[in-house]
Amino acid sequence: MAEDVRLIAKDVLLEMKSLKKYYNLGHGQILKAVDNINLQVKKGETLGLVGESGCGKSTLGRTIVRLYEPTAGSLTFDGQDITTLAGRGLKAIRRRLQMIFQDPYAALNPRMTVGDIIGEALDIHNLAAGKVRQSRIVELLSLVGLNPEHANRFPHEFSAGQRQRVGIARALAVEPQLIVCDEPISALDVSIQAQVVNLLKELQARLGLTYLFIAHDLSMVQYISDRVAVMYYGKVVELAETFELYSNPLHPYTKALLAAIPVADPDELAKRERVALQGDAGGAIDPGAGCRFRPRCPVAQNICCQQEPQYREIKPGHFLACQVMDCSSGGFF
Repeated sequence: MAEDVRLIAKDVLLEMKSLKKYYNLGHGQILKAVDNINLQVKKGETLGLVGESGCGKSTLGRTIVRLYEPTAGSLTFDGQDITTLAGRGLKAIRRRLQMIFQDPYAALNPRMTVGDIIGEALDIHNLAAGKVRQSRIVELLSLVGLNPEHANRFPHEFSAGQRQRVGIARALAVEPQLIVCDEPISALDVSIQAQVVNLLKELQARLGLTYLFIAHDLSMVQYISDRVAVMYYGKVVELAETFELYSNPLHPYTKALLAAIPVADPDELAKRERVALQGDAGGAIDPGAGCRFRPRCPVAQNICCQQEPQYREIKPGHFLACQVMDCSSGGFF
């Protein structure tokens, strides 16, 4: 049994335990943007993270890479506690833990050429200089589907898709193990979205990368992810392998999200169960006791107002935070 536990531990690249990120808004109000998150990201996998705007997905991603300081809880990366790292220790970890940002224009310095943007990461970590540095920049541009002459251009001379490729090249420059992809396709045209996602999959297979993929597009998340976590106002309410989650969603919020995915076939659309959420969305500001989803939940019970649901494994690999849904039939306990 102890051997099995060790094998599982070796397979985990990033672990979050009771991770919190709170904001004091004044007047006694606390915004619980990330509230008691317990997640593991396995080596070589893509963990999808979905949820409505404002649920805390991006805040979680930025807290993981330590752009935001955690309020409480712990972050363990490849067996090392990085929760309170600073100085050289944090710099060393950031070489192995990178991020691709949502806005491919705002994330790039408009006064720097693409070559300097990518090369800056090499300079900071003392990875290359002179001709080796230039050769590495050209290699990275080629890796993401850009040409060597693009190194001398500025961000405004590129399309949104090309700028996102530059952002990917910058993240790859320091040879990271884990990349947090913070909605990397939401600002792109649909045709370009597919190209960027396919590029990410190719790079993962070639370089052995691990992704935390944050997105709104549930169809794209289904395509790229090995497992999917569903987040609602600071809480993870469901987690499962991709096929399991999409074929057997248990949480009412997960069902509502999946029911909103566009379907081109009218016959298939007619067969789909319609899930309409009613009531006030509430929020993560002083949510009070009970389940945060209860004001909108179509199956809420009295207990949902009294106790916060426990996040638990209801069958192998499938985690749920709901007090009334039966894991076997999708009905009530």
